[in-house]
Amino acid sequence: MPKPLIQTTGRRKEAVARVRLRPGSGKVTINGREVERYFAIATHRMAATEPLRLTQTADVYDVDATIDGGGIAGQAGALGLGIARALAALDPEQRSEEHTSELQSPYVISYAV
Repeated sequence: MPKPLIQTTGRRKEAVARVRLRPGSGKVTINGREVERYFAIATHRMAATEPLRLTQTADVYDVDATIDGGGIAGQAGALGLGIARALAALDPEQRSEEHTSELQSPYVISYAV
C-alpha cells in the first residue's frame, strides 16, 4: 500500500475519523470495509463523500479512514470533514468561496446522481 499523501482528522459530535488520502481511482475504505457496506444509507454516503464530489476529485484519490465513536450520522459527518481538510491542505485553491458557502448552507439540498 503506497504511503499516504496526507493524513487528517475530522470530528463531529462524539465521532472521530482519521483520514488518509492516496493517489488512486476513488476507492473509499472505512475500517477495512467499502463505503457502501459501512454506510448502508445513501444520505450518509453522500455526506461522507461530498467534499470529493464538490472538488471533482472523486476519481483522483483513494480514501482510507478509521472511524471511532458516535453514531452513524456523526461518523459520516466526521469523515466528510476529514476529507475536506485533507483536500484543502493538498490544494488550498480548492477552498473557494463557492465550495465553502455550498457546504455551509443549511438550505442546500444536493442529490447524488
